[in-house]
Amino acid sequence: MAKDNELAPIIIKRKKVIAGGGHHGGAWKVAYADFVTAMMAFFMLMWLLNATTEKQRKGIADYFAPTIAINRISGGGNGDFGGDSVFSENVLAQNGTGASNRNPTEANQARGALGQGDDGGKASAENDLFSAVERNMLGKGGESMASDEPLKHIVTKVTDQGLVVELFDLEDRPLFSELDEPTPTLVALARLLADTSDLLENNVAVEGYVSAVPVVRATNPVWSMSTRRADIFRQLVAGAGLSEDRIKRVTGHADRKPVVRNPMSVRNNRIEFIFLRSDT
Repeated sequence: MAKDNELAPIIIKRKKVIAGGGHHGGAWKVAYADFVTAMMAFFMLMWLLNATTEKQRKGIADYFAPTIAINRISGGGNGDFGGDSVFSENVLAQNGTGASNRNPTEANQARGALGQGDDGGKASAENDLFSAVERNMLGKGGESMASDEPLKHIVTKVTDQGLVVELFDLEDRPLFSELDEPTPTLVALARLLADTSDLLENNVAVEGYVSAVPVVRATNPVWSMSTRRADIFRQLVAGAGLSEDRIKRVTGHADRKPVVRNPMSVRNNRIEFIFLRSDT
């Protein structure tokens, strides 16, 4: 009788729940997002390194590690922040030529101990000289050194190497014949550059470039053609009066650096005559 009144045993079934376990969790998404962000930053850095020049990269580096005083009136002071203010002339110990002047002239102004050095001033003066030669040669300031027809084949630019004078083919007026014989236009341009070289003492370099040829050709002549054309132009400018001692290099670059999207465009047929910087 007692057994009939006993309560039935209570059975509790516990279900084990694992939240966020295994592949159902979301922690991996955070790690993957960090990885993708890092890879994007890396590839952007690689692109920027490839898309900028050495001079531009140096400018970016100098921005984060400046070597030029932020304020031309520079020096230390006796306050918590190095003086009363960055403009204080009564407290700050002045440093540099013209530091005591509030409005100094261009020739008499403070540069600071870490300001523009001899090399920077020399490069700036050389850039000014290159620009003056460029204006004189192309007639930007008046009468040019050559007729208008040869000047249609010229593009100039100042780069880290120096003053680059690019001579290129036009659609109907090439600078070389099919047998790599110089045309009268190229001879006139060589005479122009030989005369222009008298305005400078810089050494020069000659570099040849050609357009790409169809891949169906049995042999690719671009290397020999670009080198041969560069050497022909070297002979032309030397014959026109340029000293051989000033020619530091003659290089053929084949079709490796096209200036237009179409690698077979005649615009890629060109000679680069470079007035090298004095420190190269």
